[in-house]
Amino acid sequence: MAMRRVLMTSLLLAGWSIAAGAAPAQDAILPASVIFATSTGYWEDDGNAPAVERAPRGAESVADPEGKAAQRHGYYKLFAVRQPDRTSKVYLQQIAQTETGPAIASTIELQEFSDLKPYVTDIRPENSNGIIKEPGLFATVYLKTDPAAEPDGWTVLIDEFGDITVEKATN
Repeated sequence: MAMRRVLMTSLLLAGWSIAAGAAPAQDAILPASVIFATSTGYWEDDGNAPAVERAPRGAESVADPEGKAAQRHGYYKLFAVRQPDRTSKVYLQQIAQTETGPAIASTIELQEFSDLKPYVTDIRPENSNGIIKEPGLFATVYLKTDPAAEPDGWTVLIDEFGDITVEKATN
């Protein structure tokens, strides 16, 4: 009886390992190079406003293609992408809430961070209560410019007019 159990268990495990090896690998939902991300803040416009003021060419538009102005609103996403040299670039996205779900309205690189060639250690929103309903964004990016140093906090602020400010945090 014990021999039969061992044989059955061996066959069962062998079948599972073959099935597991034959299963296709799942596509990554988020690239491994994205090391920190936060969604926070709130924005809205009349549908004809440009995306974030510093938006680069090629930003995806979610405005009505027929030219009819429609109220748009959404939130911001701030994220760090690790580079091959271990430093990071920090990007800001406007995410529009559409009838079919979230859509990227614009993506920009925050050049203030890229110029520092930072080692990003964390990104945190102003609070953890979720998306706020007042226009703007406030988040803190923690980074090092020397891998052996202690991290410094840098704030990213978007006011109610959409103006972006990036500066070293003051306590």
